[in-house]
Amino acid sequence: MISEKDITIRPDISAKPGQPIFPSSSAEFVNALSHYYRGEMSRMMSWRDRLDRTTNWAITGVGAMLSISLSSAQSHHGVLLFAMVLIFLLLSIESRRYRFFHVYRSRVRLIERNYYVRILSPRDKIDPAHWMNQLAEDLRLPRFTITTTQAMARRLRRNYIWLFLILLLAWLLKTTTGVLQASGSAQIVQSTGELFKNASIGYVPGWFVLILILSFYGWMSYVMIKHREASGELAYGEVHV
Repeated sequence: MISEKDITIRPDISAKPGQPIFPSSSAEFVNALSHYYRGEMSRMMSWRDRLDRTTNWAITGVGAMLSISLSSAQSHHGVLLFAMVLIFLLLSIESRRYRFFHVYRSRVRLIERNYYVRILSPRDKIDPAHWMNQLAEDLRLPRFTITTTQAMARRLRRNYIWLFLILLLAWLLKTTTGVLQASGSAQIVQSTGELFKNASIGYVPGWFVLILILSFYGWMSYVMIKHREASGELAYGEVHV
């Protein structure tokens, strides 16, 4: 007799790989769309967490630099200038991360605005072919939906401009006060020449440092004003990050 152990099951080598299985009913389509929506939401939240980390680093860095610079009247104001450069570096990193975050957020909002809204409000008539084709093209050829400058403008308006203003006020406090050599106490500068002297860094004259700072803050103001969102979805003041 032949036992089950003696039976060898050979695969059918003539069988070809099957074609991808696509949804064939409305229930299968809803199931596939739900899983896809969950995946895009997960990726969006992952990049949102990265944005929060960069912002936390910036806040921590500003606090540390302020504690060093304002700890005594003899502390050099160059620490605050270094803090401005450091925060700008973090802003650049966060702007790049925000571009990735906005890609996934746009997909999530596309599904919510055109599919789930119809479930909650059936009276709204939306052409399904339009938004589904738009989503399919975005998946076929992914691309950033905003530029680096636009992303930087958004992060400046919501978080970083306040950090830069705090550093600017601290820098003005350091450069507009002088230290008396006898008593070691601080006093307000009495002339422009004294202000330039306090603002100087080594061989770099104070007037040049002042022009650089004014140019930098003027550029940030220009970026925020130029790339201010128009009315409509994702406009300034609405619910988005």
